[in-house]
Amino acid sequence: MADLKYYDVILKPVITEKSMAGIESKKYTFLVHPEANKIQIREAVEKMFDGAKVAKVHTMNYSGKTKRRGMIYGKTAKRKKAIVQLTDESKDIEIFQGM
Repeated sequence: MADLKYYDVILKPVITEKSMAGIESKKYTFLVHPEANKIQIREAVEKMFDGAKVAKVHTMNYSGKTKRRGMIYGKTAKRKKAIVQLTDESKDIEIFQGM
């Protein structure tokens, strides 16, 4: 297990129609480090965004896709996505405002 700091856990937010629809129910989607667990993701969100209290964290692992260039086969990097559910009394995350 890698020694991850809270600023290494969250890589970037996911901006799609489905993830934007979840903002109304305080569900935010992030791409996270593939070796991060749910506890690390919870701590990273609460430390990076002031006033955010996490209720639940759901994670999904994506293996790398097989790609081909000529006769050479390779794989893309694996990814991990996390859907973070905030509590009702917590503040919204500002980076998603106005989208």
